[in-house]
Amino acid sequence: MAIRISTQTMYDRNVSQLANLQGNMLRTQMQLSTDRRVLTPADDPVASARALEVTQAQQLNDQYELNRQNANASLTQVDTAMQTVSDILEGALAEVVRAGNPGQGQSDRDAIATALEGQLNDLLGQANTADGTGGYLFSGFKTNTQPFALTSTGATYFGDQGQRELQVGSGRQMAISASGSQIFEQNITGNGTFLTQADPGNAARGGTGIISPGSVIDASALTGANYSINFTKDATTGLVQYSVTNTTDGTEAVPATDFKAGEPITFDGITFDIAGAPADGDIFTVEPSENQSVFTTIRDVITALRNAGTGPTAGAQLTNALSTANQNLQNAQDNVLSVLASVGARQNELDSLDNSGSAMDIQYIDQITNLVGLTARGQIEAVSLFQQQTTSLTAAQQTFRAATQLSLFNYI
Repeated sequence: MAIRISTQTMYDRNVSQLANLQGNMLRTQMQLSTDRRVLTPADDPVASARALEVTQAQQLNDQYELNRQNANASLTQVDTAMQTVSDILEGALAEVVRAGNPGQGQSDRDAIATALEGQLNDLLGQANTADGTGGYLFSGFKTNTQPFALTSTGATYFGDQGQRELQVGSGRQMAISASGSQIFEQNITGNGTFLTQADPGNAARGGTGIISPGSVIDASALTGANYSINFTKDATTGLVQYSVTNTTDGTEAVPATDFKAGEPITFDGITFDIAGAPADGDIFTVEPSENQSVFTTIRDVITALRNAGTGPTAGAQLTNALSTANQNLQNAQDNVLSVLASVGARQNELDSLDNSGSAMDIQYIDQITNLVGLTARGQIEAVSLFQQQTTSLTAAQQTFRAATQLSLFNYI
């Protein structure tokens, strides 16, 4: 029995076949052009799901990289400001040392005080450094609040103790700023354990005693108490004696002892000496070190320079003030260097995290390629398949063309 195929059926079937061949060829062409084996999740649901997870991890890694760039920019600003602060403090230290020259007159001391006032203003400018985004670098979390304002005794801090942080790695949050209070206010006084000072009233009694910063000789014997070193003149012998009283609990740390200039005074794990000639009634104090604003330190030395008198007693008072300022400025300088070291360490860590992040990014790309991309072997197979599909489509088009041209009219 003969089967009759209508012309319409023949056309429909051939057009459908050509469409299928062309669709397959276009899909292979898209795989080659996008370098992807899986074009839609339906092609490989398991690989597509896993590739989505890896892609999300890669995007998170890219965000960490951006955060590290922002963190490094902020830390660079802190580093630059701290380098300038260090230079300012170094200049202030040089002025304090110069002020200790016995040959300086009052006009010279006034000039040094003026120079220190300029450095104080420069220091304030660095403390109020802007962060480039409309805020302030050293105001903690109060980014829109100017952190410092000068006062007659130093400066007032209006920021807080916060340190802004950024997530720079999957398990690492890093501080990208520093609190102005930590840098400019939390500067230890004295030698870091205790502070020795001359009582301001010594000037009225005509004493010329100069107390040294002292040091710790037995940390286990430290009491953390306040002490008063009191000088008296023995009415019988005419000798000057001193005694040390623990003013915290009222006990006597050192009984009345004949004073010898420059001889060590030792008690409760600490030692220091007093040079010069303390007068009857002179007092020196020893108290635990505490935090002091660097602005207060500079203000105090400016006041001491402008109010310095003449004569041995005034010279001793000024020397004691300059000694205290020198110690406190050195401590402030050490604090700044500590901040600089911390910033440098964090920047080094950012470099290491960048290297690690770059390696992870390469791994993510390789994983995605293996899951949904065309490997080297896959590319060869896809090119071969494309050539085959092109040949098949060309052959189908030619046969269809030949079939559509069959007609009895061609043979009449």
